[in-house]
Amino acid sequence: MSRIGKNPIAIPAGVTFALDGNKVTVKGPRGELSRTIPADMIVTSENGQVTVNRPSDEQKHKALHGLSRTLIANMVEGVTKGFQKQLDIVGVGYKAETRPFGLQLALGFSHPVEYKAPQGIKLTAPVPTQIIIEGANKEIVGQVAAELRGLRPPEPYKGKGIKYAGEQIRRKAGKAGGK
Repeated sequence: MSRIGKNPIAIPAGVTFALDGNKVTVKGPRGELSRTIPADMIVTSENGQVTVNRPSDEQKHKALHGLSRTLIANMVEGVTKGFQKQLDIVGVGYKAETRPFGLQLALGFSHPVEYKAPQGIKLTAPVPTQIIIEGANKEIVGQVAAELRGLRPPEPYKGKGIKYAGEQIRRKAGKAGGK
């Protein structure tokens, strides 16, 4: 058995879990998420717990077992607590400002960069050099963080750019000194 796949998922109070064929829907205080689980997986819900089982020990079913369980667990966690990523902006004159549509970023280009937040994602800049991304869907939160980082990835010489909080940037030595 898969070590991850065999663990049951506890459904907390205030969260509703619905199963329609192979479509899973989870509603909670932070929103509603739905996803289609592979048809081979057997999802059951009883006594406030959800379990995922696999039909056989084929390699394909073993791979989908833990994945399906983790996806459902992330949906439950997303509608209860939500997910958050933090980005740091490093560089003279680099800054972010919160706007009604999302963020406006000054990243050393000749023009400000406007980033529109996808539905269900909240973008904030509590300090001009910090961006916080919040949402119920873990995949979308991570994707938005990657897109924002991709606007100006950190460069190895001075470390300027947008990086994840806690990310270590490998630095390179600059030019060798003159004569």
